[in-house]
Amino acid sequence: MVTLEKIVNLCKRRGIIFPGSEIYGGLAGTYDYGPLGVELNRNIKEAWRREMFQLHSNIFGVDSSILMQRRVWEASGHTSAGFTDPLQECKKCHHRFRADHLTEQRIAKCPDCGGELTEPKRFNLLVETHLGPVKDDASLTYLRGETTQGIYVNYRNIKTAVRAELPFGIGQIGKAFRNEITPGHFIYRMREFEQMEMQYFVRPEEADKYFDHWKEERLKWYLALGMKKENLRFRPHAKDELAHYARAAEDIEYNFPFGWHEIEGIHNRGDWDLSRHSEFSGEDLSETDPKTDKKFYPYIIETSAGADRLTLAFLIDAYNEIVGGRTTTTKSTKDVEVVLRLHKKLAPVKVAVLPLSKKDQLIKAAKEILFDLKRAGLVTDYDDTQSIGRRYRRQDEIGTPYCITFDFESVNDQKVTVRDRDSMKQDRVAIAELSLWLKENLES
Repeated sequence: MVTLEKIVNLCKRRGIIFPGSEIYGGLAGTYDYGPLGVELNRNIKEAWRREMFQLHSNIFGVDSSILMQRRVWEASGHTSAGFTDPLQECKKCHHRFRADHLTEQRIAKCPDCGGELTEPKRFNLLVETHLGPVKDDASLTYLRGETTQGIYVNYRNIKTAVRAELPFGIGQIGKAFRNEITPGHFIYRMREFEQMEMQYFVRPEEADKYFDHWKEERLKWYLALGMKKENLRFRPHAKDELAHYARAAEDIEYNFPFGWHEIEGIHNRGDWDLSRHSEFSGEDLSETDPKTDKKFYPYIIETSAGADRLTLAFLIDAYNEIVGGRTTTTKSTKDVEVVLRLHKKLAPVKVAVLPLSKKDQLIKAAKEILFDLKRAGLVTDYDDTQSIGRRYRRQDEIGTPYCITFDFESVNDQKVTVRDRDSMKQDRVAIAELSLWLKENLES
C-alpha cells in the first residue's frame, strides 16, 4: 500500500522535495524542490512541452509576465464572487477551513478543537501585491491566479506574428499563485504552483469535436509515460458545478492515496474569454468568417494540468516496495526495498556509474566514463561507497534506469556491466559504444 507518508519521507530523504522555509519552522502551502526533484519536475514539463510544441505544427509557445494590469483580472472574473472560496473560522482556536470541504465531510464543529465555527464568508483567492513606492489602491495588482490570461491578452500578437489560422493553440508553462485557505496533501494543493496550460482556438461549430479530441490526446500522454490505466479516470462536471462560462468540462482524475482527485482539466470555455477581453480592453479580438463576412469570437478548448500535482502522481504511480529485498544476499521479510519505476523519460538520473571497489585504477577509469556520459548530455550519478548491492538499492530508490559497474575485468576487456533497474538483467557493453547504447535504450 502506497501512503502519502511514505512518499513524503522518500522525497525528504533522497532530496526530491523539502518543506519550504524549513529552518524557520516552514510556511504552509510551500515546498522546495531538491536536486532530484528539480530534474523530475523538469522532465515532466519537457515531456509536456515536446508533446505540445514539437509534435504539433499549429501550437505555439508564450511566456507571459506573472504581473499584469489589474484590469486583466477584472475582465477574467477573478476579482468577482466567481473566484472565491467559502471560509469558516473557529471562534476558539481561530483556525480557518474551507466551508465546502467541511460540508462534504459533514463536519459541523472545528476539526482541530471542536469549537464553534463562524458562518461561511466568501474569500478571494488572488494574492494581492503593490507596485511602486506607495501602497495604495492605485498601486494594487495581483500575482496571477492562472497562466491562461497571459495567453488571451497575447492572442492577437501571436496570431499575427506566426500567421496562424483557426484552429490553432497557444500554450505556456509558468507559476501561478492562490491564497488557498487549506493547502494540503503535500504538493497537491499549494499556494505557489506551476501550471502547464494550452488554449486551442476553434470555430464555434467545431468545439465539440476538438473537446473530444483533446480528451483522448491528453489521456494518451499519461499512458505513454507509464501511468497505470487503472489509476486514471474522466469525471464530467455536473451542470451545477460548471464554471459560469464553461459549456463542458471533464477532469482527468488520479487515484491518490487520499482519493480520486483532479490532475488535469479539459474545458470548453466557449467564447467567454476573448469576448470579455475585447469588452474590457477595447481591442477587437473577434474573427471574420470569409464565407459569410460575419464576425465571431473563437471558442476555446483548454487543457490545464498542474506540474506539481503530476510530479506527485508520477511518484506515487512509480512507487514499489519489494518485501525481502532483491539486491541483498540474505533475504528477510523485514527487509523492504523501494524501487521507483519511473518512465525512462521522467527519471531524474538516467545512469549511475559504480566502480566495483575504491582501487585507484577502477575509480579513475569510472570517473572518465562518468564525464564522457555527462558530455554526451546524460544526467548521471556517481557512487563508490559501501557494497555494490547497497549502491544498487540507492539508485533503485530514486528510479535510475541503468547502473554501470566498472570492475577488474573491465580493465582488460574495456567493457562494463550495465544493469537494468526493472528486469535486473546485466549486459556487458564496450566502453567505446556505451553512450550510443544508453541513448538507444533510454529512447526505446
